[in-house]
Amino acid sequence: MVLKIDGDINRYYVQTLCMVFFPGATFGENEVGGEGIPEVSVNVYPDSEGGVTAYVSMKLNDKVCDASASVGKDEVVSIATKEGIAVGRALFSAGKDLLGHIPPWGILTGVRPAKIASALIKGGNGITKSKRILRDEYFLNPQKAALAVSVASLEMKLLKKATPDLCSLYISIPFCPTRCSYCSFVSYTTPRLLSLIDPYVEALMTDLDDTFDTIEKLGLKLSTIYIGGGTPTTLTEFQLEKLLSKISSRVDTETLSEFTLEAGRPDTITKEKLDVAKRYGVTRISVNPQTLNDDILREIGRRHTTEDFFNAYKIAKESGIKDINVDLIAGLPGDDFRNFSETVDKIIELDPTNITVHTFCVKKASDALKNNSNIYSVSGGDAVKCVSYAQIKTKFAGYKPYYMYRQKNTVGNLENVGFAKEGHEGLYNVYMMEETQTIFAVGAGAVTKLVSKSENGDAPKRIVRIFSPKYPYEYLREYELRKNNQEQAKAPVSEQIMQFFNENKSE
Repeated sequence: MVLKIDGDINRYYVQTLCMVFFPGATFGENEVGGEGIPEVSVNVYPDSEGGVTAYVSMKLNDKVCDASASVGKDEVVSIATKEGIAVGRALFSAGKDLLGHIPPWGILTGVRPAKIASALIKGGNGITKSKRILRDEYFLNPQKAALAVSVASLEMKLLKKATPDLCSLYISIPFCPTRCSYCSFVSYTTPRLLSLIDPYVEALMTDLDDTFDTIEKLGLKLSTIYIGGGTPTTLTEFQLEKLLSKISSRVDTETLSEFTLEAGRPDTITKEKLDVAKRYGVTRISVNPQTLNDDILREIGRRHTTEDFFNAYKIAKESGIKDINVDLIAGLPGDDFRNFSETVDKIIELDPTNITVHTFCVKKASDALKNNSNIYSVSGGDAVKCVSYAQIKTKFAGYKPYYMYRQKNTVGNLENVGFAKEGHEGLYNVYMMEETQTIFAVGAGAVTKLVSKSENGDAPKRIVRIFSPKYPYEYLREYELRKNNQEQAKAPVSEQIMQFFNENKSE
């Protein structure tokens, strides 16, 4: 699309606002207008009294809609924030008039909408007023405003248990039996790349020892461990035991608040693997069908059937592992409300402690986009009803929404929400979303997130991310360089971590 901005406003922010109305839009420097190509002009003018006015003109084919919005001097926020709010309100109004579509999340574009709700509640607005502000000033529809406040309230309750000396650990296993058509994660499926698993697990052993040593030096205590991917249960039971035994040799897993193994794909789950997981202290696993329709499963590249899922779930239930999460995806290509609602009903009948409902998100690197350029949907179609149905049914089945995040190019601009029975919330998910504690990360594609607290222990003062090599072969190459003391080897992550905390101590 063609985007022109006049004024000191973050271009990326404006682009994300545009994508609310034009999902999948691209923003090349040399884009030109034409049939079917949207054009947006944004002008921002601060006034001498501390207010800001934004003007937006939006054009699609022969139709043009203009809108303006002002944020007055009395709103106690920075000029940059005022500019963002003014642009958001003007663009929302123009887009609504041009397309006749009202985005459910209004002008909120960030990954973590519950953070806005938390800030409003902590600011003394209370539950009811916070909902009203989200509805009237950020243009959320009433259901989304209520959801954001509900998630924020439960997150705040859960985070009270998180003391400053706690941290978490993420371990990346970026391998899968097959690649789903909607996936863009760094995960590997070909036989040649799957042959890297043995040396990959070996490299993890060294990095885990290094990480555990670092945690001890810093005087921190592990609260949660999350083994994700990919699909960690792509590992054989022997490879899995090697990994879990290393963890249990360095951590008393009984002291953890949570120990998650992202089993994920039903076709990788066996009784032997889950027996190993239970023996080494795993308390939470995922068994993810995404849908209970075999035709759709084939279309999205899943190698398992609905029957495989029920068999895997039975194994998980009989394993004695405390918490089972089930992932579903609303809005999958070819899915509809009837099928999705039946899937939700059948999953609720199983009575897992956690149900996570994602909305289909079109990733640029996914096969789904390569094979179907018309996959984007601004209105969301049946996905809107599907998400609403899931939220209503889980509520009446005794689940509460406890964490939430949003992504760009999600069908209908909808959200991903985790629902849990009381006392069974996935704490790692809350810590990751709310960025309240340091999360160490090991493995290819893993991102260590270092969080320093403000002096009063509330909002983070500083967040630094350290990225591991993205691909398994890069991760292994770096491991070999370090192992052989090669000059080309990068400084160990542990050195960067210690530097961060040492600098923080001196501040």
